[in-house]
Amino acid sequence: MSESESTIRTYTREDESETSRSQRESSTVCPECSGQLLTDEEHGETVCSDCGLVVEDDAVDRGPEWRAFDSAERDSKSRVGAPTTKMMHDKGLSTNIGWQNKDAYGKSLSSRQRQQMQRLRTWNERFRTRDSKERNLKQALGEIDRMASALGLPKTVRETASVIYRRALGENLLPGRSIEGVATAALYAAARQAGNPRSLDEFTAVSRVDKMELTRTYRYIVRELKLEIQPADPESYVPRFVSRLELSDEVEREARKLLRGAKDTGLTSGKSPVGLAAAAVYAAALLSNEKVTQSQVGDVADISEVTIRNRYKELLEIDHTGVFN
Repeated sequence: MSESESTIRTYTREDESETSRSQRESSTVCPECSGQLLTDEEHGETVCSDCGLVVEDDAVDRGPEWRAFDSAERDSKSRVGAPTTKMMHDKGLSTNIGWQNKDAYGKSLSSRQRQQMQRLRTWNERFRTRDSKERNLKQALGEIDRMASALGLPKTVRETASVIYRRALGENLLPGRSIEGVATAALYAAARQAGNPRSLDEFTAVSRVDKMELTRTYRYIVRELKLEIQPADPESYVPRFVSRLELSDEVEREARKLLRGAKDTGLTSGKSPVGLAAAAVYAAALLSNEKVTQSQVGDVADISEVTIRNRYKELLEIDHTGVFN
């Protein structure tokens, strides 16, 4: 190696060390006053000790969310892997072999290795569902997840529906009823319990059972499991209808006002909450001078225009009598 090459390499190392040194100093020096930065672990902030400038907030706490006071408690609480979930038939504790025929370095497997991996996947799938009850649960939870995704229901509703189905399976309520019917009824009940309901027509559109079987199975599940489900509130449908129709917040406030007045006078008793909510949105749009047709509201709420006409006239009559004043 020549002297010039050795000198260049020495300078390169010195430049790299100088760069890393400056980066470390910049992470501990305030960019405003060049003061020392301190990390507040309790609030997750990096603050300058001289001028008080908050350089970084919402720092990630990389420690565990639990506390331990001795080694035995630390060993018992320590864990790895994803958390357990009721949305999987084995609660997410089993091994899952990916479908990609590649190794850890991204290289394709040979034909012999691919055959071996396929055999491993087959046996892994057999061990994950050892009996008919586990196969039943796996199919039902997959059906719940599919329908919840189609209806835009949150994860909490899916978890609750999974628990309801597990209870029904544990209490032997499935004989004589289809897996799809009980799964749909469990999801419908979970959505009602969470205050995020959908209409029966919406469930029927994404389910593999008809409306009559859904209502019959739902009543049976609620009665046998003694679920406490309040009647659906028409106001819970209003934000979704207003959002789909791209109406203003003023329409939503006016619709809620109309429904509260109807509830005070007993108009909501015995009437479909979906129809009342759709009629209230249509009436509120008229009162707010925003253009929307009965056909548009009916398409969003999946009800007929006749229902909207009948209900919105009743709501406007209550408003005209001065109930809200």
